[in-house]
Amino acid sequence: MKIRPVALWFLAGWLASLGVAARAAETNSLVWQTGPGQVSADIPGEALWPLLEDIAHQSGWHIFVEPGASHQASVKFRDLPEGLALKKLLGDLNFALVPRTNGPNELYVFTTRMENATKPVVTRAAAKAKPMKHVPNQLLVKLKPGANIDLIAKERHAKVVARNDKLGIYLLEFSDGTATDSALAGLLASPDVASVDYNNIYDPPVTPQPLASAPAGAGPVSLTLNPPSTASDPCSPIVGLIDTGLQSLGSQLNSFLMPSVNVTGDPVDLSSTTPTHATAMAQTILRAVSQQSSSSSVRILPVNVYGTGETATTWNVALGVQAAVDGGATVLNMSMAGTSDSPVLDDIIQQALAKGIVIFAAAGNQPVSTPNYPAAIPGVNAVTALGSPGQLASYANYGSFVDMALPGASVIYLGSQAFVVQGTSASTAYASGIAAGAKSADCQPWSQIESTMDQKFPVPAQGN
Repeated sequence: MKIRPVALWFLAGWLASLGVAARAAETNSLVWQTGPGQVSADIPGEALWPLLEDIAHQSGWHIFVEPGASHQASVKFRDLPEGLALKKLLGDLNFALVPRTNGPNELYVFTTRMENATKPVVTRAAAKAKPMKHVPNQLLVKLKPGANIDLIAKERHAKVVARNDKLGIYLLEFSDGTATDSALAGLLASPDVASVDYNNIYDPPVTPQPLASAPAGAGPVSLTLNPPSTASDPCSPIVGLIDTGLQSLGSQLNSFLMPSVNVTGDPVDLSSTTPTHATAMAQTILRAVSQQSSSSSVRILPVNVYGTGETATTWNVALGVQAAVDGGATVLNMSMAGTSDSPVLDDIIQQALAKGIVIFAAAGNQPVSTPNYPAAIPGVNAVTALGSPGQLASYANYGSFVDMALPGASVIYLGSQAFVVQGTSASTAYASGIAAGAKSADCQPWSQIESTMDQKFPVPAQGN
């Protein structure tokens, strides 16, 4: 099976050499020995914030930074005392290390005065998952066969604002949050209701950032479509890209795209000169495919669940999953992540898994161990991000639900301009592309492809 993980690591090197100000380009080169108080480092280029996160994580110190302070560390040394190591690591920035007898030492990093160092550096151990937001006056309801949603809505003084009778799921709207909460309790006890939940809101996806110059060897994806023999060729996977609107990928790569589906119904303006998240994910998927072969029968089915908004809801994601399944997708790429599970979305995903569809989902861009969904749904491949080989990215979720870890950065193009996108969504797109590319190249069973990926892309232990 042609799965070659090493080829992806040139991306992390590009980011370090370009000084991209994001945390996915961290290195595995800082060793802080707290006992003897000695530090070793080999850092070709790292921004201030991920550097301080690493120091805080290894030293146990409480670190505070003056807002606006910035620095790009580029140092190499071995077995230096902590004070001298800090001077080399922090360059022209001022710092004060305050020993504490009744708690962790405190490090203040500043450009003007120590008193202005007020922004705390949060380590993985201290990070807390963000609470899931939801539309305050809406509920998702899945009914049991034979139940009447219009009658139920009338009884609950609600309005049916969206419906999918085929799936038996409905979106109810109430007068206010109090009425919504009260109805939730009543519907949970109703014999006609299979499941009910709030209409949760997923945060906006990461925006790709422009690069000042194209990294050496980082040209646009080069891949030729090898058309499938039939529309349902089992060796020609279709990746359902459940994401934002998708822009043109250029004449060559557009041949891999199937007609887009927009479950929101809102017309979307795709004329921006900045790539949408879906555009970045599609190119990342195809870049991973191109590392399996110079030609492929993989196709991408774009499904827009964000519409014109910055956020997506559980309702639209559920419809998006079903639209991808109905469109023939054999792989699903899901980059959204939230802390709340949804029984309605769970049921639709379980139906997709029962059809043999492989699903990859982002673990989340918070350094916590709490599960994120849909990644934590049983059967879904949860993907977290690496900053360098064997090293979790400082922002990446490291929970026990995570199945594999891949590079958390991707260089993509819109026209002639290079951009970088970073996070567990990029890792997920790599995973989807590698799986689809392997299927197209060798037509191995999906179970074997997933097993091989679990072995080739293990999740490092926290702190490694």
